[in-house]
Amino acid sequence: MKQPAAHGIDPKLDLVLERVIDIPPDKVWAGWTRPAMIKKWFTPAPWQTVDCTIDLKPGGLFYTLMRSPEGQEFSNRGCILEVVENERLVMTDTLGPGWRPMAGGFFTALVLLEPHGAAGTKYTAIAKHADEAARKKHEDMGFHTGWGKALDQLVALVKSG
Repeated sequence: MKQPAAHGIDPKLDLVLERVIDIPPDKVWAGWTRPAMIKKWFTPAPWQTVDCTIDLKPGGLFYTLMRSPEGQEFSNRGCILEVVENERLVMTDTLGPGWRPMAGGFFTALVLLEPHGAAGTKYTAIAKHADEAARKKHEDMGFHTGWGKALDQLVALVKSG
């Protein structure tokens, strides 16, 4: 029997962004778990994240409100599935707070952090999709470019202050 790839990644269904960045895991973790920080980096410029609420526990809310340069707003509401401080954050938009199923869910996100060198992090973001069409849609929306640019913004934010 074929063994599943690391973290259950299926290249037909999942997208992966993996990089080594020169900030420590605890700083990356803070960027992903503090609403005030999320609002400063989470959405690739010129878009903005104008609101964020995080109830950092399994079953808790992960909510962002993004605004386009033209002023159009897009809300994203999901459920946190797993929290391992400074190592692993898993969330999905297929469930809402308290594990309530939600219509129209799109993907589950895993953010994995591993120490790298003296003060760096091996950063892995995985977007898991239910089918190939959803994966393709997310890729065509600019997953790698958008998530990469957002990560660059997080690194710059941490280094600036």
